Amino acid sequence: MTEGGDDLDDTRAPLLEHLIELRRRLIWGFMALGAMFAICFYFAEPIFGFLVQPLLRAGQGKLIYTDIFEAFFAQVKVAFFAAIMFSFPIVANQIWRFVAPGLYAKEKRALRPFLVLTPVLFLSGAALAYFVAMPLALHFLLGYNGKIGGVQQEALPAIGNYLSFVTKFLFGFGTAFLLPVLLMLLERAGIVTRMQLVKGRRYAIVVNTAIAAVLSPPDIVSMLLLGVPLILLYEFALIAIWFTERRRAKEASSA
Repeated sequence: MTEGGDDLDDTRAPLLEHLIELRRRLIWGFMALGAMFAICFYFAEPIFGFLVQPLLRAGQGKLIYTDIFEAFFAQVKVAFFAAIMFSFPIVANQIWRFVAPGLYAKEKRALRPFLVLTPVLFLSGAALAYFVAMPLALHFLLGYNGKIGGVQQEALPAIGNYLSFVTKFLFGFGTAFLLPVLLMLLERAGIVTRMQLVKGRRYAIVVNTAIAAVLSPPDIVSMLLLGVPLILLYEFALIAIWFTERRRAKEASSA
């Protein structure tokens, strides 16, 4: 009876230590998010000014709000959106610090490239959305101004609607650009192989086109701006997986 109780205590101790460590990392992550939110809320107006530049370049110089609280809550959303973006490296570092002690040296070396690629690819997708896709989409969507049947039709975008439009574009494009990281992690975990991904290339093109159609406005230019990079990123993932396979084969042969 005593031995069984000792074994149970031994298993509880590591579990309790892991839970305490997880709580500490979560607290640090939420503190980073809260601190960034406070800073970004102070600078919410210039941040929102940065986000409306694509609208200005599209020729629309006015945003309205019909709800008395809408302008205030828009600033809160802007601050929260910016806080998520700026605190992501800190949160990712806390996740890494929690996971890393349970990994072997080889596994740590294998995961480091993914840690580097994730913010780079996300920012690349967000930059493509901000500088290219959004201005083109806004030009298309705001092109319906004018008279229809003798009635003047004028676009008066609301602050809340425009903010939802911006966040959808930035997060959508940024997340979609993480496709190579996802595929490489799936291959690394043994869930899929490179040959399976090569054989499924046709299906991947269809899926990527569907993703582009959902995340982009209903015009062919915006859809191509997201769909073509997604297809190229799929091919990039296949090439990267091929290189990692060769490296693992060399390491295995030398071992």
